[in-house]
Amino acid sequence: MDRISGLKGGVKEMEGTFQKALDIVESLPEYQQEDLIDIIRRRLVEQRRNRVADSIREAREEYARGEVRKGSVDDLMKELSE
Repeated sequence: MDRISGLKGGVKEMEGTFQKALDIVESLPEYQQEDLIDIIRRRLVEQRRNRVADSIREAREEYARGEVRKGSVDDLMKELSE
């Protein structure tokens, strides 16, 4: 099996898994579907919050190592054009 065929198979498998998940959710009572939506939204918010915190931590570490330069937008544009 070539690589593209393998990728297509993986996509189809994911689509099948996703459809199964939707079928299970649709079989739940409406109040449980709403609870699930709330849980997923809270988890997504938490994941985004963690990514932002990681990014801030990384930026602070880069700054502490002296890997960050300060300047204006004009300074940056000038440096990029050099």
